[in-house]
This record gives sequence, structure tokens and C-alpha cells, in this order.
Amino acid sequence: MGKEVEHHGGCHCGKVRYTVMAPTKNIYVVDCNCSICIKKGILHLIVPKSKFKVTGQENLSTYTFNTGIAKHYFCKFCGIGPYYIPRSNPDGIDVNVKTFDNYHPDLFIPEPYDGANWEKASESTSLSHLSKDDSSSPTTTNTTTTN
Repeated sequence: MGKEVEHHGGCHCGKVRYTVMAPTKNIYVVDCNCSICIKKGILHLIVPKSKFKVTGQENLSTYTFNTGIAKHYFCKFCGIGPYYIPRSNPDGIDVNVKTFDNYHPDLFIPEPYDGANWEKASESTSLSHLSKDDSSSPTTTNTTTTN
């Protein structure tokens, strides 16, 4: 794993801002095909909560569906969802890297995930390590899902 740096991002209007620790490039992200990820265009980076800081939380609303475990946050003003609490890692943060200030597709290595068949996919893929704050766990190799 390479050196981690702060990446900055947020919603479109700027009322919600965040920093997240991740490598400078070659960041593994998940490209999920579930219904919400397809519609929102999310590329997932799951990190421990300790690697994420947010300002402007008072400007967020929450959306839940299905099991209600995932907490999808979006700006009340512009509607952009920069991050959420994923069902697969409720102790972590899932950042939509498309909301990075320096977003460029060349920074990321997408890994497909069959979130449309979440129950089956989650049986064969261990996701719990993604939000662990343990230097021995790969925090940037994300094989995750949503909901």
C-alpha cells in the first residue's frame, strides 16, 4: 500500500465538505451494479471512520431503503450524496470518489461488484476488513457493496 494523503471533496454547492485519507493514485474502488449505485453513479471507497472527516453535516438528509442499515447522506440544498454508511461496513464510511475535488478516472482502479445480487455476492466476498482501522488490513482495496 502506498503513502496515504488527504483527498478533499464534497457536494456540488459546497455546504458539505470532507477529507479522506487514501493513496495518491491507484486507488481501488468498487463499481457496483445495484439499483441505487447505478442511478447515483457511485464509485466506492470504504475507509475506517478515523480516516474521514466531514463539515456541514447539518446540511445533510438521510435516505434508507430495504434493510434500513445503510444510511445514504445527501445535501439538502444540491442533492449530491458524497458519502454514506454502507450495509456491508456499518462501522465505516463509503465515499463516492466522484465527489473528490481532484476526481479523475486515472486515479482509480475499479473493481466490479454484483450488488444487484447483494445477498449472494456478500456470501462469497468478505467485506468487513474494509472499515477496520488496522494497518495490516488493506484499506484501499475495496471489494464492497451498497445498501
